Amino acid sequence: MTTSFDRVPCTVVTGFLGAGKTTLIRNVLEGAHGKRLAIIVNEFGDAGIDGEVLKSCGLDNCPEENVLELANGCICCTVADDFVPALDQILAREPKVDHILIETSGLALPKPLVQAFQWPAIKNRVTVDGVIAVVDGPALADGQVAADMDALDAQRAADDSLDHDDPIEEVFDDQVACADLIVLSKNDLLDEEAAGRARARIAGHLSRNVQIVPSAHGKVDPALLLGLGLAVEDDIENRKTHHDDAHDHEHDDFDTFVVDLPSVLRPEDLEARVNAAVETGEVLRLKGFAHVKGKPMRLQVQAVGPRVSHHYDRPWKAGEAAETRLVVIGLKGIDRARIESLLSA
Repeated sequence: MTTSFDRVPCTVVTGFLGAGKTTLIRNVLEGAHGKRLAIIVNEFGDAGIDGEVLKSCGLDNCPEENVLELANGCICCTVADDFVPALDQILAREPKVDHILIETSGLALPKPLVQAFQWPAIKNRVTVDGVIAVVDGPALADGQVAADMDALDAQRAADDSLDHDDPIEEVFDDQVACADLIVLSKNDLLDEEAAGRARARIAGHLSRNVQIVPSAHGKVDPALLLGLGLAVEDDIENRKTHHDDAHDHEHDDFDTFVVDLPSVLRPEDLEARVNAAVETGEVLRLKGFAHVKGKPMRLQVQAVGPRVSHHYDRPWKAGEAAETRLVVIGLKGIDRARIESLLSA
């Protein structure tokens, strides 16, 4: 039987772009003497600099190969595709990793990510030690939840996998609602009155007692952040967020099915067929992979709402069946035969 002591603890670090997550993690790496760490960084588009910053630390306790970047989009929307394989990779490392830090993208909702820790494929191997929300002190003091709202909008527009299009305020609410500890960053830029305003803003979003730790230049004693031992995945249902209703009904109100298709001649042909399926209004989400004749690379296909995108993500592996397989998610009662015929037209 697996005890919690056998499971590798993971700390989820959430917060908006520019709040200071990467600086905080870098300081944790430098201060966590004796602990062998690994990091999963979730950035995408042109924002993948966080991974480079962390890889360049040059620290023995977190070598470059222990920093994995997930660049396919918001982690809470690509958990099955990206996160589980990344965990597998880290858990296979020798020497064994003592603790994993997960830096989510600025728009990620922590709850679906933590819920994934209940999945049979990973639940006996890892546990959520704690969720840390990094919030921008000066922005909160000025009445905003993030310093650069335009950058957040640009990040949202760039992420084809994002399947929640919520007001930024609600995303902030969800991040804070799931937190076990809140780091108030850039505290050195706040006078007493501004710090009070920032704390009051956070308190307005909290439904339970969570400690707020002030931080300047990302400096927080790692002993405060690591080793909380909370097994958050076992308590996550008690953390109420805006998206609970959506997630509660997730399995009742939706139909999911797989469509296997022959190889395609050109990506544009497949995109046109996916577009036709999406235009029925019945398809909420579609994702999968395609084999393009004569190409050694796998084509990744995504549709979220009306947006359809495709790109070559990696070569087909030796011994892997080069096939075209799409997963369709639609509302209950979706006309499966119609969608299948449009996709295979």
